Amino acid sequence: LTADVSSADEAARLVAHAVAALGGLDIVVHNAGGPPAGEFLSITDAQWQKAFEQNLMSFVRLVQAAVPALKQAGGGRILTIASSSIKQPIPGLVLSNAFRTGVYGLVKTLAKELGPANILLNVVAPGRIQTERIEELDTAMASRRGVDLQQVKKESVASIPLGRLGRPEDVAGMVAFLASDEAS
Repeated sequence: LTADVSSADEAARLVAHAVAALGGLDIVVHNAGGPPAGEFLSITDAQWQKAFEQNLMSFVRLVQAAVPALKQAGGGRILTIASSSIKQPIPGLVLSNAFRTGVYGLVKTLAKELGPANILLNVVAPGRIQTERIEELDTAMASRRGVDLQQVKKESVASIPLGRLGRPEDVAGMVAFLASDEAS
C-alpha cells in the first residue's frame, strides 16, 4: 500500500488498511526521506514548508492515526528513523537538522503522554549509512567544495571510528530489536 503520510487522510487510510489486513496494530515505524541539502540562506520558503510536511507533520499525522489502534491493542511501539543530527547538527543540512530535532522533542513528549497506555516510543538516530541518500549528499558536498567525490568519501570514512559507513542492515537490526518484546 502506498501512502503519503504527510496527508492526514492518507495516514488514516494506511492505518485502517493495516488494522483490517492484520487484525490490529502493534508497531509503527516512521521513516521520512531526507529534505534537500543546503545552508540557511539558500533555502526557500517552499523548501521549508515541504520539509516541515515531510519530516515533522508526517510523523504527527501517522501517530495521530495510529494511537487509537495501538491503545485498542493494549499498547505497542512507535519508532522513527531520524539522524545523528538530533545530537549534533550536520553542516549543510539545515532542514534535516531543524525538523528531525523537532521530531525528537515530540517523541520525548509523547513517551510521557503515551507510556501509561503501554505505548513505547524510540528515535533511531543513525550516522552515515551506506544509502543512495549518502551518495547524493556526498556528491553535493564534493560539488560545493570543488573536490573529487572520492576525497569526500575518504574524509567521511576517516571520521567514523569503525572506519566504514554503516550498513542498512545495522539500522534494521536496531529497529527490529526496539520493536520487540526484548526492548520493553
